[in-house]
Amino acid sequence: MKKEIHPKYYKNANITCSCGNSFEVGSTAEKIEVEVCSACHPFYTGSEKIIDTAGRVEKFKARMAKAKKFAK
Repeated sequence: MKKEIHPKYYKNANITCSCGNSFEVGSTAEKIEVEVCSACHPFYTGSEKIIDTAGRVEKFKARMAKAKKFAK
């Protein structure tokens, strides 16, 4: 390998998740913050989180029903 062209490698880089979980991995960044990790991801936990807080599905269904009503 050529010298002085590669970034510094941290063998114990600290990864912090928004859920509070933290662990160490090898990386070129010393600290990494992530939003989802294996401790809180629905695939690994088996629980499904519904993120539709704005009611977008209901708003869409209401618009479709209104459009069908005026189409007749």
